[in-house]
Amino acid sequence: MGIRETGIAAVLAVSFLGGAASAQTLTVGSKNFVEQYVVAELYAVSLEAAGFKVSRKMNQGSTQIVHEQLRKGVIDLYPEYTGTGLVVVMNASGVGETDPQKVYATVKAHYEKEFKLTWLKPSGVNNGRVMVVRPETAQSMNLKTLSDLARVSSRMTLGAGSEFGERRDGLVGLKEIYGIEFADYRRFPALRVRYKALLNKEIDVVGGFATDPQIAAGELVTLKDDKALFPPYFLAPVVRTIVASNPKAVEALERVGALIDNTTMQELIEQVALNDKEPRHVAVEFLKSRGVLR
Repeated sequence: MGIRETGIAAVLAVSFLGGAASAQTLTVGSKNFVEQYVVAELYAVSLEAAGFKVSRKMNQGSTQIVHEQLRKGVIDLYPEYTGTGLVVVMNASGVGETDPQKVYATVKAHYEKEFKLTWLKPSGVNNGRVMVVRPETAQSMNLKTLSDLARVSSRMTLGAGSEFGERRDGLVGLKEIYGIEFADYRRFPALRVRYKALLNKEIDVVGGFATDPQIAAGELVTLKDDKALFPPYFLAPVVRTIVASNPKAVEALERVGALIDNTTMQELIEQVALNDKEPRHVAVEFLKSRGVLR
């Protein structure tokens, strides 16, 4: 994605919170969807404001790809979700796991033991997976829960991200736990295109995330996960030792986490996904508004 540099360098040059800039360079990565771009830029800009040099490797691909980059030291940190760590990286079922602290403690311990990677303090963002339909679909088919969706899914087309088909907290779990099987599954990596297809009646159901701004904007209906297939998905930085052992870096990253929640992320994502602003510009303006940058 392109980055508007105008004015940003000048803002950062006068906004270091920790005195002289550190010579250490940290590489921030992200997966391939809008929330990741925004949060990774929040991390990067906060680190720069704390005096670090930052290299960016955004839009690198799926969970598996970015996780491997972190393990191999291609990147030093990226934003991850506790539920994704549990289900995708640990390959645990996640079904019935509703305690956010338990899920966080589980993935934190596993990552430290198996990968020598550290989960820092989680943010207030719980970007859980959701299944979304148009209001008229919910009304005409009497859909309130995923169990309701199971009754009619064989006549419906799903639109979701590129990982959804293979994930346990995706089509695999929907079939196993609910018996949900769709007539067709169309891959839409871009949120904008996914929800446009739903509103244009090209698809019937969207596999989305709780922070998708299109849900509120379109007055869409989120179906209740009545059998707790989807675990909590609290957002946190996952980092290598080079970051975890640096208190200044940890402070800069956890400062971001303390400032964001689901409502905030919906607003920030909307600026990028619906209003065509660049993620770095959005990150800088947000951190300026919260006093992190001057």
